[in-house]
Amino acid sequence: MAGWLSDENALLRIDTVAQRLATARRALFITGAGLSADSGLPTYRGVGGIYDDGVTEEGIPFEVALSGDMFRRRPELTWKHIARIEAATRGASFNRGHEVLAAFEASLAHSCVLTQNVDGFHQRAGSQNVIEVHGNVHTLRCTSCEQVERVADFSQLREIPPACAHCGELIRPDVVLFGEMLPFQALDHLTEETTRGFDVVMSIGTTSYFPYIVEPVLNAREQGATTVEINPAETEISDAVDFRLPGRAATVLEALWQRFQHVHGHG
Repeated sequence: MAGWLSDENALLRIDTVAQRLATARRALFITGAGLSADSGLPTYRGVGGIYDDGVTEEGIPFEVALSGDMFRRRPELTWKHIARIEAATRGASFNRGHEVLAAFEASLAHSCVLTQNVDGFHQRAGSQNVIEVHGNVHTLRCTSCEQVERVADFSQLREIPPACAHCGELIRPDVVLFGEMLPFQALDHLTEETTRGFDVVMSIGTTSYFPYIVEPVLNAREQGATTVEINPAETEISDAVDFRLPGRAATVLEALWQRFQHVHGHG
């Protein structure tokens, strides 16, 4: 990564993107698992993933184990794997990339984070205008009485799956499982933001698999906004963006922040 950043063309791209941010009135930052990976969080599958081959020990694809249909039929199985993912992330916290996005929010006229991550790191790092399109694993909701509570980690739970202290019914994490609808409140917030348009849209650490993650980038480009991708690997949108920065999220964001400060005369 250090070698990539020392490349003259890479530095030119960093400088140009920093200048576009410096003159932006509205910016959107779209984040995925690659940003939280710099906090030591594992991915679900692939090398070093929780499910290296994409299959649980029950012989079920992890997308099926973590689906809304499986939760309705066998909630104990879905809860087992949600709890495994939560345990693998326990003790981790936000990283420099999250801090930089919070700093951009404080420096720009308006910025918004659209995140697929359910770890809550953006808010803990100081970002306030955050759309958690897949929910937050630390928010638990009763499936019957809709009682909501926050838990720092699942070690606080007396049992898995947990029961509601108010009505005794099943509790679930307030996250979007595979095959479920996205939360209306998050979608309404996203529509409100995108309707007003953006000067810069940046995709960070996401494979850009879902249409609602791809569309803000493509729409922004059609409207003449600057589009940027930060990702070590090529993705669905790599050929569509104006600037591709192929590095780890936290490292590239820090380099962008340093150049942004310089452009603003703070450095």
